[in-house]
Amino acid sequence: MSDEMTVFDRRLIRARRDRAATNFAEFDFLFREVADRLADRLVDITRSFPVALDIGCHTGVLGSALQGRGQIEALIQCDLSEPMVRRSGGLGSVADEETLPFDEGCFDLVLSNLSLHWINDLPGALVQANRCLKPDGLFLAAMLGGDTLHELRDCLMAAELEIRDGASPRFSPFALVRDAGGLLQRAGFTLPVTDSDIITVTYENAFRLMRDLRGMGETNAALTRPRHFTQRNIFLRAAQLYEERYAGSDGRIPATFEVIYLHGWSPHESQPQALRPGSAKTRLADALGTTEVATDDKAAPD
Repeated sequence: MSDEMTVFDRRLIRARRDRAATNFAEFDFLFREVADRLADRLVDITRSFPVALDIGCHTGVLGSALQGRGQIEALIQCDLSEPMVRRSGGLGSVADEETLPFDEGCFDLVLSNLSLHWINDLPGALVQANRCLKPDGLFLAAMLGGDTLHELRDCLMAAELEIRDGASPRFSPFALVRDAGGLLQRAGFTLPVTDSDIITVTYENAFRLMRDLRGMGETNAALTRPRHFTQRNIFLRAAQLYEERYAGSDGRIPATFEVIYLHGWSPHESQPQALRPGSAKTRLADALGTTEVATDDKAAPD
């Protein structure tokens, strides 16, 4: 992997997931909510997926949500963290999402719940997910998007600028929903569909929010993160700014999580195909009830 693609410290991500695994059930509310929304998307697809793979399974939250949906007979759950996999139940594999160890064409369905935003080479990981799928297999995933935690980012940056006259890279970069469809196409998926949800969680204060992020194992793991201890007064000032700028009438502060959903199929000849240029049997002008004008025709002068 080139240095340009290395954004995250994967060893740190593993270590934080290892630490979070023991008490993850106390902090997995966002994972459970998104897992349920992902599983609901399978209900509208009238086909079965006998063998499925969950990439970045954490403690098996998505596996629990899938019960009875998608007609899945065998679900392989993999994660970077061994303690997470041990708590997932069922069939598990300790595997790096960036280098999937599975054979080509062995799954009917590949899923991922809030894990892909920690991958360095996301296009490459999507290619691997496509390779793992059987022809006409489905890829369905959710990842955090660019609007996530914008309130906390705003207040931490403002506090640091005010106190230290400079801001540190305290947040990991997120993908944008407008880029997600292109990533699926680059990875070779057909019929790509992307959309996003905003999930807002309210907190008593910013410190409660940061406690939840640590409990999820979702704190900053960018290689460019600060390596020094942060002055306590920066966090105190950020918490104060958070309340001043964002608190509601009840005094609670909102935390935004943007969730991007990715939906694509591995190629198969039975899927709808674009017609070759010039093969249309009906003129667009006839369908619109208008007159066809050649592109080289000049508009008549007034």
